Amino acid sequence: MTGIQTTILGLHLRILSPVWLWLAPLGIVLGVLAAWRSMQRQAQAQALVPEQRRPQILRYGGAAQGTLRGSLLGAGLFFLFLAAAGPQCGERTELVKRSGIDLVIALDASNSMLARDVKPSRLDRAKLEVTALLERLKGDRVGLVVFAGEAFVQCPLTTDYSAARLFLRAVEPAAMPQQGTAIASALLEAKRVLDGGSRGSAARAVLLITDGEDQQGDALKAAGELGESGIRVYAVPVGTEAGEPIPLTDKNGSVIGYKKDREGKTVLTHTDVAGLRELAARGGGIALRGSGTELGVLELLPELDKLQKGELESRLSVQYDDKYIWFAWPAFALLCLGAALGEGALLRRRSAA
Repeated sequence: MTGIQTTILGLHLRILSPVWLWLAPLGIVLGVLAAWRSMQRQAQAQALVPEQRRPQILRYGGAAQGTLRGSLLGAGLFFLFLAAAGPQCGERTELVKRSGIDLVIALDASNSMLARDVKPSRLDRAKLEVTALLERLKGDRVGLVVFAGEAFVQCPLTTDYSAARLFLRAVEPAAMPQQGTAIASALLEAKRVLDGGSRGSAARAVLLITDGEDQQGDALKAAGELGESGIRVYAVPVGTEAGEPIPLTDKNGSVIGYKKDREGKTVLTHTDVAGLRELAARGGGIALRGSGTELGVLELLPELDKLQKGELESRLSVQYDDKYIWFAWPAFALLCLGAALGEGALLRRRSAA
């Protein structure tokens, strides 16, 4: 949550919208200007009326009423800005327990993921849906393994989903040191991450997102090894089985051609849906498929709900209570009083003849 926090005399304070706090003195300034303007009008009126006739024509206390009205409105605005800042006090401390599972997302970042049978591209679509998944996770720890010709950890297990999204955005085929599709390496790297960060009885799972063209073999063996370790493997096939050319792009992302083999023929990348179904089954999970333009990444959520949650974190947390009402009611009262005073007429009404 945004805002500023501080501690005064042992009391935890938090301001949700500090910008209103900086604007609060503006209310006092406006009140002073209103009072000054009232006194200026009174002085102008006195200059227009002979001194001996002022008691009959001028209303006594006109300047005082205007000054009081300006002061009330200024103070009311000041308290209104303080209320809008969203002041909170931390009056109690509670033990917060976070429960969930450990999930590692293994994302294919090989050149074949640049194919555009899925819009805007296989990789871009996958990143969009993984981002949506991260926004819906609650309490689960998530890590990110990226692979092409080899696999490496892009983001360790964390509950900081904002950080995970930053690491996800940086995934690009051009940044991969070696091309290929090393699915087995990706699964074993994900297992290493989960084994290293395992906590208690929390379930563990791997979400494999790839076009399924395993170029190194042993993917089924690796999936079986994860399944035997109690790690569920879920797979999301990306792309179509019919095949799609791999685009070559310039630095602006514009397609300038398509990848060709040594004989000059256009290379087609095919999605191995059947192979990924078998791989997921070996890992005790399932292959996920979406409808329409969706890949099916969000279909993982109901599957995760079926897994056993474990306590991943316990910590003391200060619970804040809203205190804006302390300033809102005085602001309301002061503004009502200031409005009730009116401008304060400077001239007496002529009595009826």
